Amino acid sequence: MPAYNDANFRLLFPAFADATKWPEPLLSGYWDMGTEFISVNDCPCRILSGASLQMALDLMCAQIATLMNPNAADAGGAATGSGIVTNASVGAVSVGVMAPPVKDMWEYWLGQTPYGQQLLALLKMKGVGGFYVGGLPERSAFRKVGGVFY
Repeated sequence: MPAYNDANFRLLFPAFADATKWPEPLLSGYWDMGTEFISVNDCPCRILSGASLQMALDLMCAQIATLMNPNAADAGGAATGSGIVTNASVGAVSVGVMAPPVKDMWEYWLGQTPYGQQLLALLKMKGVGGFYVGGLPERSAFRKVGGVFY
């Protein structure tokens, strides 16, 4: 079962190396919060396990820490959160942005930091092809012509 490892987290994410700005209890709390988004419980249909589950939880911790902390700009450069800047002007300060190309709010939320973008890429890569839940094992196979299973 994965657990928060402060030394490993700070090694993987140098933006959080300063223990005075990012005390261990704070990061550990964000890591625990991340377990509400990514389950650590064992499940036979789990697509994340072992090192990939630990990496996903560490990325979620960095995502939450970056978005929730006032020092977020110092921690790996949070994105604007608004989209791609399409135009700008100086007089009376005006900035135009294009909405990010996302399917849902989950992708939008993850797309606001480099950590969330990496997590989304990991989840999409691991989730390719989906997974099968329930029923007989032979029902998960492809059918031949005529409806017979391989």
